[in-house]
Amino acid sequence: MPVIEEVTAPRSLERVGMHSHIRGLGLDENGKAGFIADGMVGQAKAREAAGIAVKLIKRGKLAGKGILLVGPTGSGKTAIAMGIARELGDDVPFVQIAGSEIYSAEVNKTEFLKQAMRRAIGVRISEERKVYEGEVKEIKINRTRHPFNPYVEVPESVVITLRTKDDEKTVRAGREIAYQLMELGVEEGDVIQIDAETGRISKVGTTKEEEGLFFKRKVNLPSGPVLKIKEFTYTVTLHDLDVANARGNIFGLLFSTGAEISDEIRQRVDETVKSWVEEGRATLVPGVLFIDECHMLDIEAFSFLARAVESELAPILILATNRGRTKIRGTDIEAPHGIPIDMLDRLLIINTEPYKKEEIREIVKIRAREEKVEVSEEAVEYLAELGEKTSLRYAVQLLAPASVLAGGGRVEREHVEKAKEYFADLRRSMEFVEKLEGMLS
Repeated sequence: MPVIEEVTAPRSLERVGMHSHIRGLGLDENGKAGFIADGMVGQAKAREAAGIAVKLIKRGKLAGKGILLVGPTGSGKTAIAMGIARELGDDVPFVQIAGSEIYSAEVNKTEFLKQAMRRAIGVRISEERKVYEGEVKEIKINRTRHPFNPYVEVPESVVITLRTKDDEKTVRAGREIAYQLMELGVEEGDVIQIDAETGRISKVGTTKEEEGLFFKRKVNLPSGPVLKIKEFTYTVTLHDLDVANARGNIFGLLFSTGAEISDEIRQRVDETVKSWVEEGRATLVPGVLFIDECHMLDIEAFSFLARAVESELAPILILATNRGRTKIRGTDIEAPHGIPIDMLDRLLIINTEPYKKEEIREIVKIRAREEKVEVSEEAVEYLAELGEKTSLRYAVQLLAPASVLAGGGRVEREHVEKAKEYFADLRRSMEFVEKLEGMLS
C-alpha cells in the first residue's frame, strides 16, 4: 500500500508544543540578542552566552564538554537549549528528557542514556529519489482520539496541497507524515520535499517574507512538476539505525522500542556509518541531548555521562536545573546544583533570570499566534500582569481555557478572568489547602 495517495483538497493546520515557535537564538551578526527574534524574547545575556557556545561547538572547541543552564522554573532554559539546536541546523536532532525519566524506564539507566544519546546524533543521507516537492498551499491535519486515552487527540492523517510554478497536486498521507509535519512546524508558504516511498520530509525554506518574529530561509517557488526525481536529503538518527539492525536479530524489538540493544549491534552500525561518511554518501550531524531536572540524576548516571561526552560519537550535552546546593542523588555528598565536581568542571554554566512583565507580554502574544488564538490587547496586558505575579507558564496555560470560554472567538479580559476563577495558580492552590488544614486542625 503506498505511503502517499493523491486526492482532491481541503485546509488549516493546528500545532501544539510549548516551544514550537523557537527558530534560533535571535542574535545579530555581532552576537547581540534582539528583544524579540526567532521566537525568543528577553534573556539577552543568556542567549548571547549560548551564541558563544554555538560558535565553540561549530569550531570543535566544546568536544568533551557540555553546557549547564541554571535558573528558576519557567525562565526559558528549554527554549535556549532548543535555540542552540536550531542555530546548528534545521535538521539537527534535539532530544529532551527529564532526569527522573531514567528511573521509570523499562531498561536500565545506562541503556536509557545510551539510547537518548544516539537519538541525538543524526546521519544526513543524500540520494536520488522520487519526491513530491513544492510550496505548501493548503494543509489539513485530521485528528482522532488516542487509542489508549480517549481524552487526547492525535493526528490520524493529513491532506496537503503542494504547488510549483507549473503544477499543483493534493496528496493524502498517514499518521507518521502528519507527525513529521507538526514536529517540523510546516505551515502554508513553506517549501518542502516528501519522499514518495518512505514518507520522509525535508523542509527547504519558505516563499513568504520574514514576519519579524520568526525567520526561515527564503527560497523561490520551485518549477516543474510536483512529483519528480531529484536528490533528496534526509536525516535519520543512530538509534533509528540501531533499531533497524536489531530487528533482524532480536524478536522482541519488533514489539518493544524500549528493549535493550547490544553493543555489538551499535558497533556494527558505527562502522557502517563511518564507511558511508568516508565514501561521501552521508554526513554525521551531532545534535543536542537536553536533560532537564539534572539534579535528579544519580552518581552512576553522571559517571556515565562524563565518559560518554568524551567519546568519538557524542552529541552536545545540555543540562538544566533550578536547584542551588543540594545532595547528589544516591549519596550524602552536597554539591552545587547536585552535580559532582568532576562533571561540573566539564560544563559551561549559563544563568537564566525570571521574565519581566514586558517579556511575558510578548511571549503571550507569540503563544497566542502559534496556537491560533485571537486575543485582545486588554487581555494580553492582563495575562502579562498575571504572569508577573504568578508565573509565565500559568499565564500561557490560561490561553486555551480562555479561548474555550470565548467560544473560539476573540479572547477578552473577562474570559481570562473567568478562566482564572476556574483554574488556580500555585500560590492560590496552596493557600486553599492550608486554609482547609487550619479549619480541620
